[in-house]
Amino acid sequence: MFGWFTRLLGTARGARKQLGNRGELEAARFLEQLGYKILHRQLRGRFGELDLVARDNDTIVFVEVKTRASTAAGHPTESITTAKQAKITRSALAFLKRHRWLNQRARFDVVSIIWPKRDEPPQIQHYISAFEPVGFGQMFS
Repeated sequence: MFGWFTRLLGTARGARKQLGNRGELEAARFLEQLGYKILHRQLRGRFGELDLVARDNDTIVFVEVKTRASTAAGHPTESITTAKQAKITRSALAFLKRHRWLNQRARFDVVSIIWPKRDEPPQIQHYISAFEPVGFGQMFS
């Protein structure tokens, strides 16, 4: 009965995922131009996904990338709630433990991308140390 509605939602979700993937690739290129070395992209783990994991000199950087076609629903960074920060923190801590890098400096950056038209360059904003670790088992720099 609602098959058309389900297909419509699936199409919208697919378009958002495609825009998100393009945004992550663009963010990785942007960070590489700044001298970052991208270590991982779309790293899935027990606690969630880390969009980008990079190295900036001697610091491991966990980068949350938010891509939007417009600011109609608010700025992309507004969707990074305290709960989302806690999830990213847990994922980052698990990553550092798995690689035995708990003694490494680490931080959380956010890259905001507004990309209204596919054939035009996006607006990119990079927030260094965008938030502190949140939740139980916090990390220290």
